[in-house]
Amino acid sequence: MRIQLVRFPVLLLPAFLLLPVFLWAGGCTPSDADAGAAGPAEALDARGEVAVADTLATHGPDPEAETEMDWHIARDAFLTLGASSAAGLEPGERTAQAALGFLGAPYIPATLEIPGPERLVVNLRGFDCVTLVEHALTLARLAAEAEPALADDDQAFQARYRAELARLRYREGEPDGYLSRLHYFTEWLDRGIEAGELREVTGELGGVPDPRPIHFMSSNPDAYRQLAAAPELVEEVRRLEAELSARPRLYIPQERIREVEGGIRDGDIIAAVSALDGLDIAHTGFALRRDGRVHLLHAPLVGDSVEVSPRPLAERIQAIGSQTGIRVVRPVR
Repeated sequence: MRIQLVRFPVLLLPAFLLLPVFLWAGGCTPSDADAGAAGPAEALDARGEVAVADTLATHGPDPEAETEMDWHIARDAFLTLGASSAAGLEPGERTAQAALGFLGAPYIPATLEIPGPERLVVNLRGFDCVTLVEHALTLARLAAEAEPALADDDQAFQARYRAELARLRYREGEPDGYLSRLHYFTEWLDRGIEAGELREVTGELGGVPDPRPIHFMSSNPDAYRQLAAAPELVEEVRRLEAELSARPRLYIPQERIREVEGGIRDGDIIAAVSALDGLDIAHTGFALRRDGRVHLLHAPLVGDSVEVSPRPLAERIQAIGSQTGIRVVRPVR
């Protein structure tokens, strides 16, 4: 395997500095140890399995848009990746190496749900499944495309990082109200595919149609602080959901994942399809091959941390009742 395990030095923090983030966390999909007992918590995350995470955010300390610690982590990660062999890897491999640098970082839900108007949040002190994917892609792209000297200029580095992250997270590349954020991971993936930065390989692997309509947010507006506060936004959410539902979607059913593993590469984005009514994606992470099998590099359930799943991906998905299969999307930038 060409990917190296390169830990980002600033993440080696004393445990007492990380402890508070566990005291108010919500949920994502479970770690492998809990996969057999998965339940409603799988509907909670920052976007696709997100659904009710916004209400959970009100039960703990308000998350911050960014801190100096976040920028220390970002700079160290950028320089560490640049000094490793990451720049010479394929885009997916490079992205997986970036995500591996965050092994052990705590799971934190709802970090994007800060008080006040919608703003770009840069939080690398902890992740949910989607923000791990976003930051790994951002770092991998900067490591390949920017000179190390960029880190010497704080203002320039932060501007470049924010711009790259915002392009991933927002429909027009910048925050402009709550609905400018790509809440459904289906749209997040489709935007990257349309931009030529991601490539859908689900069809090549024998994917079958997923005809189910998407409507979770409009059907559960009270689960979202912003929609509960501004019910007039729900009609616009319905319009966006109708557009997403009209697009053809493919997925690989869980019972076929094992047979197509040979076509999945390190760093492919794995999007676990949700069985919940109206919800498209339940979880996400990166494919990583270990001992000849594809595993999942991801940020799992509350109380856990970024990990490579002990179980292979195929067995993991089959053990979680609310996940029916996967989409496979490959970074090409």
